[in-house]
Amino acid sequence: MAVHAHPDDESSKGAATTAKYVAAGASVMVVSCTGGERGDILNEKLKNDPHILRDIAQVRRDEMEAARAVLGCEHTWLGFVDSGLPEGDPLPPLPEGCFALEDLDVTTEALVRVIRSYRPHVMTTYDEKGGYPHPDHIMCHTVAMSAFEAAGDPERYPHAGEPWQPLKIYYNGGWSKDRLTAIHDAMLEGGLDSPYAEWLANWRPRRHGRVTTRIACSDYFETRDRALMAHATQVDPDGFWFQVPLAIQQRVWGVEEFEAAVSYVPIPEEEDDLFAGLGTLAEADALATTRGLEIAYDGRISPDAEPEQEEDGGDSSETHVEAHTVEAHTVEAHTGEAGDTVVSDSDDITSDDITSDETNGEH
Repeated sequence: MAVHAHPDDESSKGAATTAKYVAAGASVMVVSCTGGERGDILNEKLKNDPHILRDIAQVRRDEMEAARAVLGCEHTWLGFVDSGLPEGDPLPPLPEGCFALEDLDVTTEALVRVIRSYRPHVMTTYDEKGGYPHPDHIMCHTVAMSAFEAAGDPERYPHAGEPWQPLKIYYNGGWSKDRLTAIHDAMLEGGLDSPYAEWLANWRPRRHGRVTTRIACSDYFETRDRALMAHATQVDPDGFWFQVPLAIQQRVWGVEEFEAAVSYVPIPEEEDDLFAGLGTLAEADALATTRGLEIAYDGRISPDAEPEQEEDGGDSSETHVEAHTVEAHTVEAHTGEAGDTVVSDSDDITSDDITSDETNGEH
């Protein structure tokens, strides 16, 4: 089960892994927490399309269905409203009723219902900083972790289905400096202009997580790209993300990376399968319904942990930088039965971190 903030996120984060597991016969569910209703039209060719302007919400739903068909996965909407990406100085308040301001008890219960109905063995979502500091991405992390914790507890949301404990939850990998540098160098060696020169020149580590898992999925990069282009309002097929030839991507960096956050089974070194350690389907089912499971691996880090600025490692946000600086919104997830504390992200980010043409619809 891949838990995402908006339609299109499922196609820009872990999509080749989704396609690979579907092709292998696994059942994969994508959960979209919001409908992306406040997303900008990022494809210049469609900015003045009257149908899109009239009903962007339905267009985003149609795009999501097209992407789902490409990936071959299942999909459900959690039903909350896109918060939008606040811009300006000072930043305006988040809109009333948006996902980022929902009570955590309400959002957790909604996702617990889906977990107990679908019964996933593994979940994926964003890291504690949201993958990049969009209010919905930060909230998505908070809700996914809260629901992962609550779903197996018979005393939590007893009306929401029979308890089911997912056995692992991972964070989607971001753009590491190693990945960016490898592709950048390969482009230059091939006599091509690299779209990543400015990004590397302005590199600022966002966080220092630990990649635990690499999924070899280069055969599914083309499927990933077709799924992403199905979100036609959110990506420009001639834009930044499609400037690196597929053959170079496959040769130089043919994996998608994940970071194990919590697991009830040990995480081996150099893990290459999200289902590693779960045994047979029957064994995994039995474990997911066992009471009193103990955490075997905990890779979570504090939301307040800052990377060492002088280090070259770490990952950056999904998007790259420009000159002026804006401050990310602080998001407070109101506590309820879920019992999580307030989560906030108030990092200073530059426009290298968020640019309207490179966020893949994450506005």
